[in-house]
Amino acid sequence: VRVLHLKENIASLARLLASTSHGGFPVVCGTKPDHAGVFQGTITRLELCMLLENEHIFEPETNDESFSSSPALSYEKITVEKLPNLSRLTMLLNRYTTDPRYQQLFINLEPYINTSAMSVQAHFSLQRTYIIFRTLGLRHLTVVDPQNRVVGVITRKDLMPFPLEERLRLRLAPQ
Repeated sequence: VRVLHLKENIASLARLLASTSHGGFPVVCGTKPDHAGVFQGTITRLELCMLLENEHIFEPETNDESFSSSPALSYEKITVEKLPNLSRLTMLLNRYTTDPRYQQLFINLEPYINTSAMSVQAHFSLQRTYIIFRTLGLRHLTVVDPQNRVVGVITRKDLMPFPLEERLRLRLAPQ
């Protein structure tokens, strides 16, 4: 699972977006980037792309988790249905991953995450998970362990009938 932290490095965020096609990411709050943090919410790929188009919200690294009071972008500015200019975004991602100054810049994702995002426990019922997806119209659902650490993500594609039946058949078949 590719998770993001509340305080995320610009260069690593750009590499993640350039190397994956995921539509959304769980956001965790942890003491160190290499430790599994506690699930805080989710953020979509489109929202991340819109944030990266606004360099004025990038900040230098600080020793603590705090950020200066740079004004957050408005809700209308980051909630779009599609990217306005894909070639510009590709150019920005390339610049952020190659230019060394972006290694020291960070973005505070806290004002932009969906803190009311649904999650399920790792051993949650498959039938109920399917019902949650159908009734709430979800695109992805974060799976957490008993300590609320992210252990997986379920997407619509995972719950499509034929691939699901095939995976269950292989899992339940005698070895």
